[in-house]
Amino acid sequence: MTPWRQALAIALLMATGVVVGAAASLSFTSSTLGAARTTTPRCTAASLTVLNNLTATTVSSVVVGALPGACGGATLQVTVNNGVANSSGSAAVPGGGGSVTVTLAVAVAVTANLQTDLVLVGP
Repeated sequence: MTPWRQALAIALLMATGVVVGAAASLSFTSSTLGAARTTTPRCTAASLTVLNNLTATTVSSVVVGALPGACGGATLQVTVNNGVANSSGSAAVPGGGGSVTVTLAVAVAVTANLQTDLVLVGP
């Protein structure tokens, strides 16, 4: 190996050692994981009415009623699940509340264990 290549190899090894040495000198001052709590405001704690609209033997849309005015402007998300298939849809809640009809993307067959889930996002 030529003296020039030897000098280059030594310089590279020294530079690598400096980088590793710099990383090894870092210290961590905390050994705990932080956490926080926050309350999520609700537009209602009252009961809502839920009516599954049937087309033959499938649920094609869901009417949710008794929505208070405080929920106005929120987005209502509905999912219907029969244990084999599910479908969902969403609609905006009118400013004064009232009722909202949410049309499902795909109609879901009616079975003995039909589940309807509601989520209000916003306002």
